[in-house]
Amino acid sequence: MIIKLENIERTFNKNINVLKGVNVKFELGKFYIIMGHSGNGKSTLLNILGLLDLGYTGDYYLNNKLTKDLSLSELSNIRNKKIGFVFQDYYLDEKLTALENVLLPTIINKDISSKDAKTKAIDLLNKFGLDKRTNHLPSTLSGGEKQRVAIVRAIINDPDIILADEPTGNLDAESEENVMSILKNISNKGKCVIMVTHNTDLIKYADKVYNLENGVLNEK
Repeated sequence: MIIKLENIERTFNKNINVLKGVNVKFELGKFYIIMGHSGNGKSTLLNILGLLDLGYTGDYYLNNKLTKDLSLSELSNIRNKKIGFVFQDYYLDEKLTALENVLLPTIINKDISSKDAKTKAIDLLNKFGLDKRTNHLPSTLSGGEKQRVAIVRAIINDPDIILADEPTGNLDAESEENVMSILKNISNKGKCVIMVTHNTDLIKYADKVYNLENGVLNEK
């Protein structure tokens, strides 16, 4: 087990209870999909898992450590080294090339030199079929190519956890299948992949599926 949530609740504006007593465990080497309609709290849950939203009540254990006991600098270090994020809208810097975007998380990672980081980034881009796109700006890439760049950026620091928020929402069927196969392969290599989506066609890729409805998380 790498993640355990106990009685997690998240309330906005004092009376909008988005998450209600969420209890769940996530393990390495598994691909999890969290289903739910838009606005049902999926992204909020992902932000909590990614240590981006700390305004919840309840307990979040990461590697058996209670995250509330960690300092802000420790949490920041975990976000950078242990968690990779993939978003529906890619969030690539339009002024940077594919390679430069991938290298962004390595800038504050003191465990790898800039030379080694560049070698690793190029190798990963090649493996993801982007060898001819390395020096291209995002504006010249297709949606599928942008998402593959975003995934490479997410895994460049070799994180244990990949959090994906509707990663195929803007993709055509072929690119969708390609991205899902990549995420599945990442989980098969011992990583914990947690993805939120409203697309029921994608649950075939998951080891375990949850449904989030009215703030309550249940296994399907």
